[in-house]
Amino acid sequence: MQLNTPRWWYRKKGGGLAATLLKPLSALYADQTARRVRSDPGFDPGVPVISIGNLTVGGSGKTPVVREILHMLARNGVDAHGLSRGYGADQSGPLLVDPDLHTAAEVGDEPLMLAQDHPVWISRDRAEGARAAVAGGAKLLVLDDAHQNPSVRKTRSVVVVDGETRDGAWPFGDGSVVPAGPMREPLAVGLARADAVIVMMPSDLAAPDPELLALFGDLPVRIARLEPVRPPSPGPKLGFAGIAKPWRVEQSLRAAGTDLKGFRAFPDHATYSEDTLASLGREADRLGAGLVTTEKDWVRLPPAWRQRIEAWPVRARFEAEQMILDLLPRDPDDRD
Repeated sequence: MQLNTPRWWYRKKGGGLAATLLKPLSALYADQTARRVRSDPGFDPGVPVISIGNLTVGGSGKTPVVREILHMLARNGVDAHGLSRGYGADQSGPLLVDPDLHTAAEVGDEPLMLAQDHPVWISRDRAEGARAAVAGGAKLLVLDDAHQNPSVRKTRSVVVVDGETRDGAWPFGDGSVVPAGPMREPLAVGLARADAVIVMMPSDLAAPDPELLALFGDLPVRIARLEPVRPPSPGPKLGFAGIAKPWRVEQSLRAAGTDLKGFRAFPDHATYSEDTLASLGREADRLGAGLVTTEKDWVRLPPAWRQRIEAWPVRARFEAEQMILDLLPRDPDDRD
């Protein structure tokens, strides 16, 4: 069963009694993650490997960062391929994603979205996926969501952090590990394996909170912003999203000037049944509105519904592209 991300995870003071009761499970989760990270020296695929990961469970803007880094590397003449586990995919891989052939159910929504622009592989066994990608011509690998997965040796490990700190929000909550909070592992433990941090800022905030930046110590920190590729089409809209922080989509749509008549939140990677979509369609009709959702949600829709529902794509824009490139290996011999 899919569940919505708890809003209290992202409160700096935590979730009260609920979080306290879940602390023993958090300790087990953290211990299992630490054991997994220590258990594998990592396969060396023979090319540079950039890992783009999270310290928290979803919702930081990691996949748009992966896409933008693939764009940047391609513009600089680097034949980089993406590699993803393929969360929720029916196929185990290794498999090169073909957006004209595969569905989100087969390969996962994020790989399908990334594969619109660049070669992207899925593989539940990341080492096998890396081997297949290199055999397929990759001169550099960009791993999506691999900070806690040690199976491929990394040249650079970059973590993406949500920079939203308004109205009591804090990207790490009170620092608790799942399920008592949003952390995949304790903050200090995750940062110790990182080479750099990308802070994803809302487009309407000028700068990150200094208190947040101080947590990263001497690690290089770069700023990115999630911005719409284009504004939503004119007219009233009913929005919906099934991502880790759906409320951020609602905020962004309103900030973009959308005449938003309502918004419906679903769990991350939600599968939309015909009944659910028909219900959204009836509600939109009652409101005299069109339907709009994220690009990640849109690729999960049945083809017939894609004709009726507008995709609202966003991209990560770095404040200084060269400063990002300076963090990344681009020479095939740069694997130290």
